[in-house]
Amino acid sequence: MSKKNRLVIRTIILVIMIAAIAYTLYANFTKDSRSKVSVGEQAPDFVLADLGDEQHKLSDYRGKGVFLNFWGTWCKPCEREMPFMDNQYNVYKDQGVEILAVNVGEPEFSIKRFVEKHDLSFPILKDKNQDVMKTYGVINLPATFLIDPEGNVVKVEEGELTEAKIQAMMESIKP
Repeated sequence: MSKKNRLVIRTIILVIMIAAIAYTLYANFTKDSRSKVSVGEQAPDFVLADLGDEQHKLSDYRGKGVFLNFWGTWCKPCEREMPFMDNQYNVYKDQGVEILAVNVGEPEFSIKRFVEKHDLSFPILKDKNQDVMKTYGVINLPATFLIDPEGNVVKVEEGELTEAKIQAMMESIKP
């Protein structure tokens, strides 16, 4: 191979590497402004299946308050808050407040085992490819979005919730 050909190949490789680095920097610096759902915005609609393969469309819950929680079975704070969520769901479900707990990309058998272990009664939705998680800009688990009866995000909370905090949150989105 001639020196000229090696120079051309090296130049092409260098250009590709510079483009990849530039794209990575751009993606990292703009990810927060790109997709994170903020308070005051309309909650992005989605359709996800539950463990019985029944479809749940967020917009079908208009007129109700929605406690939208993103979680994983491996997440200890998620596990600690689930029984509190279930207690409050049983209090508020007849008052127009719904919990939609979105599992982020885990196998169905793991989710089912977790739900059975904790005897959860609210809908557990499967976000197999983490598309909804990405749309909402969720990075850390657990993450909770409170959505009012008009479909607007009124609060975003990252981290573990106490039962008292969950109760106050449910009360705040009650129609």
